[in-house]
Amino acid sequence: MNIQQIDAKNIYFPPGGILMWIIIFLELITFGMGIVAMVYCGKQEPNLFHESRLLLNPVYGVINTIILLTSGFCMAISVLYLKTGNKQKSKKFLLITMLFGMLFLIVKTIEYKAKIDIGQSINYNLFFTFYWLLTLFHVIHIIVGLVILGSTYFGLVKEKTSIEDFESSATFWHMCDLIWLLIFPVIYLFF
Repeated sequence: MNIQQIDAKNIYFPPGGILMWIIIFLELITFGMGIVAMVYCGKQEPNLFHESRLLLNPVYGVINTIILLTSGFCMAISVLYLKTGNKQKSKKFLLITMLFGMLFLIVKTIEYKAKIDIGQSINYNLFFTFYWLLTLFHVIHIIVGLVILGSTYFGLVKEKTSIEDFESSATFWHMCDLIWLLIFPVIYLFF
């Protein structure tokens, strides 16, 4: 395969495949609508949203941002190692990626428990309705991503995962990172 063939393939067949990118755009549109709705409602009730945001502990959000960015980096390294033929290091970095995904869920669970313990549930006020809907929907994506990565890992172990399947898994995981980077500032910083 010469360079022109490789370049043409990269243009017409993005990492993860075109179907994965359609899913990503649909997910970004869905989260985007939720974020726009939250910002709009925040402009309608600025005091409520500002006071409610102050009830959040931004340290949880910052820790989870660092965790997800680190996991995304490890996922990229894992893909790089697989492409260069080093499956052992690829598997190692994939496991590290999954570990950081689980850490994200642990931190989120601690944050959720703290909110529930003081009565700040989904019905507390409009800000917390958006908080719970957006973050829980994201948590569902993280859980699905971990299942996909786990399946990919076992596929690698059994020598049944192609680079295309691996890239699809990585693309989904990076989508989870991107969505968090959109949610985090709106919920924890703006109001």
